[in-house]
Amino acid sequence: MKTRADIYGHEATELLRIISMYPGLSEKQLCRFYPDREDVTKNLLSHLSRQGRTRQTDTGGYFPYRNDRMETDSGMVRAAWVLLDFIDRAEYHSSSEFPVKIAFFSGGELYEIIHAAAGQEAIASHALRQSRDSGSRRIVLVDSPEQIPLLEFPGITGFCTVDAAGNVSYYKKST
Repeated sequence: MKTRADIYGHEATELLRIISMYPGLSEKQLCRFYPDREDVTKNLLSHLSRQGRTRQTDTGGYFPYRNDRMETDSGMVRAAWVLLDFIDRAEYHSSSEFPVKIAFFSGGELYEIIHAAAGQEAIASHALRQSRDSGSRRIVLVDSPEQIPLLEFPGITGFCTVDAAGNVSYYKKST
């Protein structure tokens, strides 16, 4: 007979991996990583919190227990909403280094979700022009559509914004 640990051990490990890579995600976001398993995910979150393996902030974000700062990176949280639009087709995903927030593979192609905060368009463009062309498709998360004309670097597939409720709107640069 299988124990609870045998049944849910893999899911718990994967959930902890996601919380560690993308600290500050909400329960709603974490449940979206596991479509049709929302109840299991909620139970695992509760179990991991009771075990002291995760902590939840007053604003609802989940953090690994050893994360003493528990500061939410709003760019990462919004980039996770973008990833979740592709989660059913994502073969692998991981956090990355500035200015890329998240990298994922889909259909054998590499995608990068880049956050270009308002006022940081020049630094993001410069960093991505200087980096070696990875051949990736870049989805640029902006704070507002007005930033789009200010961003120019190789590999841009499209732009997007994410509202407070997690709704993603996609844009293409008009040529």
